[in-house]
Amino acid sequence: MNSILVADSVSKQFGDHAALTNVSLEIPKNSIYGLLGPNGAGKTTLIRIINQITYPDSGKVYFDGKPLQPHHISLIGYLPEERGLYKSMKVGEQALYLAQLKGLSKTEAKERLKYWFDRLEIGDWWGKKVQELSKGMAQKIQFIVTVLHQPKLLIFDEPFSGFDPINANLIKDEILQLKENGTSIIFSTHRMESVEELCEYIALIHKSEKILDGKLSEIKKAYKNNVFKVGLEVLDGESLLNELQQKFAISAPIFLREENQLDFTIQLPNNHTGDLLAHLSSKANINHFVETIPSANEIFIQTIQSKNTHE
Repeated sequence: MNSILVADSVSKQFGDHAALTNVSLEIPKNSIYGLLGPNGAGKTTLIRIINQITYPDSGKVYFDGKPLQPHHISLIGYLPEERGLYKSMKVGEQALYLAQLKGLSKTEAKERLKYWFDRLEIGDWWGKKVQELSKGMAQKIQFIVTVLHQPKLLIFDEPFSGFDPINANLIKDEILQLKENGTSIIFSTHRMESVEELCEYIALIHKSEKILDGKLSEIKKAYKNNVFKVGLEVLDGESLLNELQQKFAISAPIFLREENQLDFTIQLPNNHTGDLLAHLSSKANINHFVETIPSANEIFIQTIQSKNTHE
């Protein structure tokens, strides 16, 4: 795997509290990687280690194939969950200041800021003080100063916090465009619908340990449990339903007698799909027979609950 960042057996202890325990993961280049876990799992500690705000007690971190070094900070952009703008400064003045801290010249910073302010249609905010902005408005400014220096790796921690649905969708599209332009992205959130929309890979951290990671599509396939949603056109739906309930686990059955429509969810033993389809075809017209794929949210809950049960 061609990776922008590799964590190799990273551990971090704060007093008696283990924040990270032998966590290893690889962030593929030009991907959006979901970093997931309950509050207090260790996600923020890992992000702080990547940003060299703190350092691991053991283990190594590699950036673009080389041990993580202080100069790599200029190649990383970090949007923390807790925002850090100076409320009494004017928006444009502050954006210029932060851009120059990232190594941009004043001229280059102005050019890039104009591009982003025009792109997000906020040009008239330049002379306003941050304290005059709503949380969502301030979040747009923070987003801009995070991506302005065109880093190789972006880390977004709850980037949609404070946004209404329209602006959340706007920022989502910008994140996807950044990825298309070649940026690698770590995306930390509790919003599982955002994980579904954005992430190709995920890692799940729980109580300082990584308990799941990989390509999201492959993880979903691994969590399938032979559950199908079935829709039939059948004259005697009640009789067929009764027959099926004697053999299989059936849930959410609905029979609309006037329309001869029977809908239900069925869980099958392995290798019974073909036999059931053949049987149903002999008794009814099949409108749909679709395997249900677990959502990221269902996988998150199931994995955490299973881990807690076995501890």
